[in-house]
Amino acid sequence: MQERLELFLQMLTDPKRLKLRLFIEGNIIGIFTGLTIALFRYLLELSEENLPHLYQYLQAHPVYIPGWFAVLVMIGLILHRMLKADGMISGSGIPQIKGILMGRMDMQWARVLLLKFTGAVMGIGAGLSLGREGPSVQLGACLGQGVGRLTHRSYEENHYLLTAGAGAGLAAAFNAPLAGAIFCLEELTKNFSPYVLMGSIAATVTATTVTQFFFGMEPVFHMGEIPVVMAGNVYIVLILLGAFVGALGLGFNKMLVISLDTYAKSPLKPWQKPLVPLFAAGVIGFFLPEILGGGSPLVDALVEHQYAIGFLLLLLAGKFFFTMLCFGSGVPGGIFLPMLVLGAVGGALFAKLAVAANLLAPQWTVNCIVFGMAAYFSAVVKSPVTGAILIMEMTGSFHHLLSLMLVSMTAFLVAEYMGSEPVYDMLLNRSLALMDRARQHIQDSREKLSEK
Repeated sequence: MQERLELFLQMLTDPKRLKLRLFIEGNIIGIFTGLTIALFRYLLELSEENLPHLYQYLQAHPVYIPGWFAVLVMIGLILHRMLKADGMISGSGIPQIKGILMGRMDMQWARVLLLKFTGAVMGIGAGLSLGREGPSVQLGACLGQGVGRLTHRSYEENHYLLTAGAGAGLAAAFNAPLAGAIFCLEELTKNFSPYVLMGSIAATVTATTVTQFFFGMEPVFHMGEIPVVMAGNVYIVLILLGAFVGALGLGFNKMLVISLDTYAKSPLKPWQKPLVPLFAAGVIGFFLPEILGGGSPLVDALVEHQYAIGFLLLLLAGKFFFTMLCFGSGVPGGIFLPMLVLGAVGGALFAKLAVAANLLAPQWTVNCIVFGMAAYFSAVVKSPVTGAILIMEMTGSFHHLLSLMLVSMTAFLVAEYMGSEPVYDMLLNRSLALMDRARQHIQDSREKLSEK
């Protein structure tokens, strides 16, 4: 028995068996990632369910409102201390993973794992308009990197494992194993490597299986029955939908930069910055609670309720600017889910206008909501294949791949024509530029001291 075990271990260390080793390690990473993201999702969904009840209770008992704002202050101060302890937990986490894969960044996986998990639960749980997907990707990447470093894998293999973990995090967050694997290829590595594919497929499928054990096999969004597009005139309207939502997405990246720059140039001290979106969330919760948190319930509500055009415009503007206010502060949390919510609201708005203009029958409204998510994602992230497959898996609309690809590519081409940069590349380039300036400043300071 011992000889067979030694022979098996020797076979795994053989460089020729790299694909087999990546498959086995990918499954291990998928198990740990699935368990971690399952707990992460449970805590966020718990807060998502109870936050509206909290604000209803506070409205009925206003004497407790100061106490709630005191809790928000405490959360803000804790988030500041976490960001001070490790800046790699700031924001989405996806640009950081891309920076690591480029060899320009590094992270202490165990510390980032603990701080990112806790910080994202606290911030998003308090109502910040941020998503769970970016933190989930980074949490999975931390576990992938941890497996690689604990087993003393090579630099190249470490990157394969980190990428597999990142894909597993996305897959577990949204019950979307195929989208998780495609995300690794199309967005993270931009390289359809068989080694990346082997580890990613193993990790994403295993992680999704683990989370489905806890949450079931239902899709993340509950859209009901989605009519299958067959008529040619509807395809023409879908092209218009892609262009409309793609145009809406053009302002996302620009506003993100403005938000980040505004926080950077503001007179606010570092500990005060997380308090700005938290206080805003505390106020918004009494007037427009629909835009709090990631926004999954809002997507479901768009299908269940027939909102007026004016209210849809309010939701679109409110969710957009509140997301910018939250992300610019640098607190842990992603923009993936808020992007999808904005696309869904944009799709619902387009459907209202198209129905009013007799371009579309009311039965296609749910299609516009679903396809709008894919279009907004494709325009902002500029990964149309990932966007189409992700929405297909998140909504369970497996008969709509052609329509999803049509809308996604239309939105992508609108963003490409307008010269829009992929959001995660833009955020990464910004971070790298700030790092280079900081290094240059330190070097100049040392040179001045040496001259003295």
